[in-house]
Formats: sequence, structure tokens, C-alpha cells
Amino acid sequence: MDKEKVIQSNSKFRLYLTLFTIIALAILIYGLRHQIGDAINNFGKVHSWALLLIIPIEALNYDAYARLYKSLLKTLGREVPYRALYRATLELNFVNHILPSGGVSGVSYFSIRLKGEDIPTTKSTFVQLLKFILLYVSFLPILVIALLLLAVRGHTNNLILVLSSSIITAIIIGTFIGVYVIESRARISSFLTGVTKVINWLVHLVLRRRPETIKLETAQMAFNELHDNYKVLKTNWRQLRMPLFYTTICNITEIVAVYVVYIAFGQFVNVGAVILAYAVANFAGLISVLPAGVGVFEGLMTAVLTATGIPAALSIPVTIMYRICSMFVQLVPGYILYQRALKDGLTTKL
Repeated sequence: MDKEKVIQSNSKFRLYLTLFTIIALAILIYGLRHQIGDAINNFGKVHSWALLLIIPIEALNYDAYARLYKSLLKTLGREVPYRALYRATLELNFVNHILPSGGVSGVSYFSIRLKGEDIPTTKSTFVQLLKFILLYVSFLPILVIALLLLAVRGHTNNLILVLSSSIITAIIIGTFIGVYVIESRARISSFLTGVTKVINWLVHLVLRRRPETIKLETAQMAFNELHDNYKVLKTNWRQLRMPLFYTTICNITEIVAVYVVYIAFGQFVNVGAVILAYAVANFAGLISVLPAGVGVFEGLMTAVLTATGIPAALSIPVTIMYRICSMFVQLVPGYILYQRALKDGLTTKL
């Protein structure tokens, strides 16, 4: 009887989660309705063969992420099949697009997803946190190259210098603070305990019957395990060379995906402008309250591109076309695999 109740509970959970994702996806499409119309109108004006290049570029991007996860997990003493990680990467990307959480939803989903591979939550969470750090660190030399390319063409100004220096400073300071906190068991415990209390307080404001959503005792054990994972990684720090290479490929493929849309429009613009615009738009997207940063991403990317000398008449349709094409390539397979994961019960092992 208990087993039947568990099965029924899991079935309801999958149903509610499916309905929620469908609603979130519908909101995303509704928010992009005008952009979708503009993209359709511009479709006849572009070289479709160039747009098709986005498919292999995104496939390479997912490959780099899957290899990144595999390498980091191996460093932590865990082996997970490449195919399972590639599939999880597609699902993770779908979740990050439809839920406006700056990647937090993806971290939670990744942890749940890898439980089926017998990976502890602390290890999968640590891998996700390390992924973000490596992505930003590997973007620094790319951003420096962007500034050089803009300077050569005389497209730098005070706004460009402020934006680029702010991003570089934020990455460096954020990385040092993160390492400083996790270096000490006492500091990481104190910092994350404070974060946990704030989360519990915010949840309690909405749900009065739940004064402690996250159990502090359980959280403390998880924090200690995060520190232990860091110590393992610190001992094997030389093994971060390949993960750093993979995150560099991830960043480059994202930028190339944007640039091929310019090629589709028959324009070869300054690569530095595209790199900087992509960086600014993605940083702002971390705090967007809308799915996939709708509106924020397009607006900021267009503004930065215009500031670097690319006409708005070109940057606006290119940005819209990129967003529509890339999300179609990413969301369709991600949604299919995500629904299959729900059906197979891979996301119910909470």
C-alpha cells in the first residue's frame, strides 16, 4: 500500500512539474512574440546556410560542457558516462532558460538529475559552482582580446572601457572572495549558514507554517562536504587544465553562434564588439526576473553593439534572430529530454 502511495505521489509530482514547465515555456514564447514575428519577417533576407551553422556550433558547445562535467567529476573520484552528462546538459540548459533564477534552478536540477548516477548532491553542486568560476575566469583573456580588437579599429570609448573594466574587476574579485570563503571550513560554514537563514526567513514570510525550510543541521553537513571536495580539488589542481580548456570552448562557441548570424545577414563586424556585448548581456541576465532574460538580454546587447559602432538597424534584427534560432536549437531537444527524464522518474529521486 505504501509503495502504491509513493508511485501515486511521484506521478502527481511529474504531472505538476510538467504543467509548470509548459506554463513557463508558454510565458517565454509570449514574451518573445514580437521578436518571433520580426525574425520570421527577416528570415527571407538572410543566408539560411549560415543560420544552419548554429546547430553544429551548439552541439560542440554541449559537448564541451559534458566533457567539463566528466573531467571535474573524475577529479573528485566519480566516473559518469559521457552520454548521460551530454543528455543532462541539454536538460539543464532547458531548465535554466525557462526559470528566471540566474542559474540556481539549473544547479538544483543538475543535483537531482545526477542522483540517478549515484553522485552526492554536494559533489554535483560543487561541480556546478566550479563550472561558473571557470567560465568567468576563462572569459578574461577573451575579453582582453575583444578590447584589443576594438582599439585597433578605433571603436573604444569611455563607456566601453567602463563596461569591460567593471566585468574584469567583478570576475577577479568574485573569484578571490569565493576561494577565500571556501578555503576555510569555518568561513564557508559561517557564510552559507547565513545564506541559509536568509532563505529560511524569506520562505517563512510567504509560508508561515514552515519556519525552517532548510534544516540547519543538514545544511552544516553539506557545507563540510563542500569544503572536503575543495580540498580534494586543491590537491589535484593541475587537473583543472582540461576543464579550463573546455570552458574556453564553451565561451568561444557561444560567441561564434552570435557571429554567424551577422554572416547570415552578409555583415562581417568587429568580433570584439560581439564579445563585449555578449558578456554584458549575460551578466545582466543573471539578475533578470524574466525567463531567459527576455528583454534585458536583447536590449543590453543591442545597446553595447550600437556603442561600439554597429548600427542599431543591423544589431537589433541580428540579436533577435540569434535569440530565436539559438533558443529553438536549445529548447526543443532540451524539452524532449526533460520530459523523458520526468517519464523515466529520473527527476523524482529527491
